[in-house]
Amino acid sequence: MGLTHQSTGAPVAHGELRMEKKSRNDRVIALAGNPNVGKSTVFNALTGMNQHTRNWQGKTVTNAQGYYTHRATDFILVDIPGTYSLMASSAEEVVARDFICFGKPDTVVVVADATCLERNLNLVLQILEVTDNVVVCVNLLDEAKKKGIQINLQMLSEQLGVPVVGTSARAGVGLTELMDRVEEVSFRRLNTSPLPVFYRPEIEKAIALVEPAVEQTVQNRIDARWVSLKLLDPDESLEESLATYLGRDITKEPLVKGSLKKAQRLLREHGIGPEELRDSVVSTIVAKSETIYQASVILKNQEYNRRDRRLDKLLTSKATGIPIMLALLCLIFWLTITGANYPSQLLSDLLFGFQDQLTQWFTAMHAPDWLHGALVLGMYRTLAWVVSVMLPPMAIFFPLFTLLEDSGYLPRIAFNMDKFFKKANAHGKQALTMCMGFGCNACGVIGCRIIDSPRERLVAVLTNNFVPCNGRFPTLIAIITMFFAGMVALPVQSLFSTLLLTVVIVFSVAVTLFMSKFLSKTVLKGVPSSFALELPPYRRPQIGKVIVRSIFDRTLFVLGRAAAVAAPAGLLIWVLSNVMIGEMSLLAYCTSFLDPFAQMIGLDGVILMAFILGFPANEIVIPIILMSYLCTGNLMDLENLEQLRTILVDNGWTWLTAVCTMIFSLMHFPCGTTCWTIKKETKSWKWTALAFVLPTVSGMLLCFFVANGARLLGLA
Repeated sequence: MGLTHQSTGAPVAHGELRMEKKSRNDRVIALAGNPNVGKSTVFNALTGMNQHTRNWQGKTVTNAQGYYTHRATDFILVDIPGTYSLMASSAEEVVARDFICFGKPDTVVVVADATCLERNLNLVLQILEVTDNVVVCVNLLDEAKKKGIQINLQMLSEQLGVPVVGTSARAGVGLTELMDRVEEVSFRRLNTSPLPVFYRPEIEKAIALVEPAVEQTVQNRIDARWVSLKLLDPDESLEESLATYLGRDITKEPLVKGSLKKAQRLLREHGIGPEELRDSVVSTIVAKSETIYQASVILKNQEYNRRDRRLDKLLTSKATGIPIMLALLCLIFWLTITGANYPSQLLSDLLFGFQDQLTQWFTAMHAPDWLHGALVLGMYRTLAWVVSVMLPPMAIFFPLFTLLEDSGYLPRIAFNMDKFFKKANAHGKQALTMCMGFGCNACGVIGCRIIDSPRERLVAVLTNNFVPCNGRFPTLIAIITMFFAGMVALPVQSLFSTLLLTVVIVFSVAVTLFMSKFLSKTVLKGVPSSFALELPPYRRPQIGKVIVRSIFDRTLFVLGRAAAVAAPAGLLIWVLSNVMIGEMSLLAYCTSFLDPFAQMIGLDGVILMAFILGFPANEIVIPIILMSYLCTGNLMDLENLEQLRTILVDNGWTWLTAVCTMIFSLMHFPCGTTCWTIKKETKSWKWTALAFVLPTVSGMLLCFFVANGARLLGLA
């Protein structure tokens, strides 16, 4: 999801255009390609790094490097972000373009999808304009064979003028031959003669006017023809990267500046402006790709993608797309709710049993009571609660969510939700980042990098917290089970709880859309941008790898992060509840101070204080509430929810308190980790503060209207 320590491998900074080699014989290999072509699978298969493969654009937002030894040569493989074009329009595409053009890799391996080769050839031809040192890897040959697509690799190689190797990376087929060709190209043992792309005569004349001046200025450090073409089509980010690479802005060099004016005047005389120039360049490349494809590919089955089209008619239609999406969401929640109870109880028994052992050790060492209380009853007990509550649901939710990703379904969710986000003046890809927020809001915030528009990216960041993360699900599930599931008979209580939770989630999505619209009409005014969303082919997920990666890359990482903040929070809670002023603890003073305001919004001082103290980790809200009601000074662990319900009702809880608590759980400030992530992503305390204030104020206002509306109507 973008947050894990392995999710992007060993990062290479955006501005770092050169790789440090361990020795002069090392070779740097750039792995380029469109999204969803199996590029990261090739990278993982060669390097052994555990980098997750995702079925939608934008997952790899920084370069990731790994090492591979082939025939006594060390290769540094750099997995750059997936991109459709070197005409970069997003942060990911800029990273990919800059590494290919200015990173000086010894070889660029362009990974292409055998099932949709024609579209992939557009990027291949653009890269061939930049460098001769290219090897084309036609991946997913096994899937192409199933669909009756036959590719003449030899003919394709002759057409392109560079080596072409067919692979099935998931099965490890063809990778040795791929590295053989990479080695030959890297050491110049194999001469390549890339197919040149010629544009309409007026454009070629303009390039010819600029190229001599550019060639004299860049001095063979980069292809002069390509630079000349790009200077004719002004691109601020490219000019900045070129200036960084060369150490000076060549557009200000008198020789280049003069030739550019002449060339642009020539283009204007023929009615070619910047937009017409780019359209002509793109059209030429597309036409060339089509010609190469027709000469190299035979379709034995013209209806090879019939199954995908049938599934898309069902999963993306106006009539069935949304209902199926809600049904799948409901199924995932039901499996998570019913499946997590038993392992959660086992884990709780284990961890709290170990607490008893720790107590015995402290007693044997004659440790003072305050030390035992702070470390065991404060830090360890909080940590044990967070682990036992978080781990089982995450261990179920994350693999199920990852299965949807790897099957290719998540882009269909974005497609279904696009019209709603467009009406909210937001970006369609926000649906994907919102889905990521269900697992962890910090992950969802980082996932917002896939949105190209800075305005729409910021809208997605500021509203991601409105969908409940994994840490808030236990609170929502517990309240639903205690106060509302009893309305139906026992056999269907879990199903009823699931349906209510789904309704709550749909409500959170509606609030996300409303807040996105509100931001787009106020502090972040703008219109939604258009984007091309690729619907990748449906693929059978690799269930074993999905489970392993989701547990190690997501579940344990998020759990470790939560544990890191929960332990210090446990110490603070213990101090507040055990330091006495007169006959009351500091915690009691705080809850008494907050109580009048909390009552106005349908809560009480204990509940509001629990949310405040739960800032490091949402999972500890319920135990803090219990501890405060029972005045134990320690977090409490109960055997079942019925005991918890009795305690809550005895302390004044009603159905209205439960509803307002659920609303405030949905709509309150982000946790500490998410706030820190927002600060890192936006590089602004101002936007971080807004991300904190916006859901909190919204939640308080909604709770106020619900609570007082119910009171006025005599319902509470």
